[in-house]
Amino acid sequence: MGIKFRLTVMNFLQFFVWGAWLLSFGKYLGATLHFSGEQIGAIFMTMGIASLFMPGLLGIVADRWISPNKLYALVHFLGAFLLYWAAKQTGFDALYWIMLLYLMLYMPTIALDNTVSYCILEKRGFDIVKDFPPIRVWGTVGFIIAVWLIDLLGWGLSNMQLYFSAVFSMVLGLYSLTLPGCPIEKAKAKKTLVQALGLDAFVLFKNKKMAVFFIFSMLLGASLQITNMWGEAFLHDFGRIAIYKATFAVRNNGILMSVSQMSETLFILTIPFFLKRFGIKKVMLMSMFAWVFRFGLFGIGNPVGIGLVFLLLSMIIYGMAFDFFNISGSLFVEAEAEPKIRASAQGLFMIMTNGLGAMMGAYGSGVIVEAYKTGNTHDWQSIWFIFAAYALVVGVTFMFLFKYKHNPESLKVVRH
Repeated sequence: MGIKFRLTVMNFLQFFVWGAWLLSFGKYLGATLHFSGEQIGAIFMTMGIASLFMPGLLGIVADRWISPNKLYALVHFLGAFLLYWAAKQTGFDALYWIMLLYLMLYMPTIALDNTVSYCILEKRGFDIVKDFPPIRVWGTVGFIIAVWLIDLLGWGLSNMQLYFSAVFSMVLGLYSLTLPGCPIEKAKAKKTLVQALGLDAFVLFKNKKMAVFFIFSMLLGASLQITNMWGEAFLHDFGRIAIYKATFAVRNNGILMSVSQMSETLFILTIPFFLKRFGIKKVMLMSMFAWVFRFGLFGIGNPVGIGLVFLLLSMIIYGMAFDFFNISGSLFVEAEAEPKIRASAQGLFMIMTNGLGAMMGAYGSGVIVEAYKTGNTHDWQSIWFIFAAYALVVGVTFMFLFKYKHNPESLKVVRH
């Protein structure tokens, strides 16, 4: 088998492991374990906590002491054990700490996956910019297939989703050991803790434009995981209403939610055109207002007729909402930061969005969901409209505060 195919399998499994539980976990915690909204939000908040510092810390380990591929395998072995352990828990306290430990290991593997892939491709003379994206896209395919399997097997409300993920985490760890080794690079080993955590890039806050950009990255980052947390739980709750109980959207809500990830694979291809044509400010605004529609369409949607159309439109627009912010923002940071702090600037962008922003969104959404709960039912329409209003305020404020003049040539300085 060719090395590109072998890396494709690794990327497929990397996100397959995540997709096996991410979208259905909130539904399992609420409907099966009967956790409150605040408790569910707190557990998902561990993803943001882990993203604050663990990618940087394990990056140092991979740079200095353990080769990236061996560390990658070790982390997935440990992750398999923690997922197995998590599946056995029914109490909040134990599950919270186990999932925190697990995500402190899993979140850095996203970067380690890239590191291993880049290393192997480069050693064999491939063009990383050209050859890696077609490999990486299979990660999204893996995520989607995992969501479908959990849904079709009826494990969305069961701890089997965690056992299933644990098995494939072990498989991925074993498989990664069969790949060619990636030696420790002495040049990277000189990176300091401050650099690895992206802290030296805080100098960018002296630039008003970049300070505004990073602050709004955090505010928009709060929206990123909200529908992943609550989407399936929202659709599952329609099953309490007789006319909706047997509909596809209720019985196969995981498959319906996965249309969002399918949309990602399409919108990601349009980013170069939109960035060059409209510039980062307008593209970011497209993302912010796409979040307004993402949440708002959930608010007016239901499993039948025109309501189902609204739900499908929400899934489709997710690709623009997610990709136009995450990827375009990363490219903007790459273009604006000085070469000596570009890596740290990317780390800072990760901290603001998937760290601080995700923490705000996870906990804040949990409080709101719990506030609009009566007995075993939720006022989901009000909940989604609150999220939509939040995204609207963020978008309108960004429009006036972020000063940026588009130069189509500016993105040519981007290095990969």
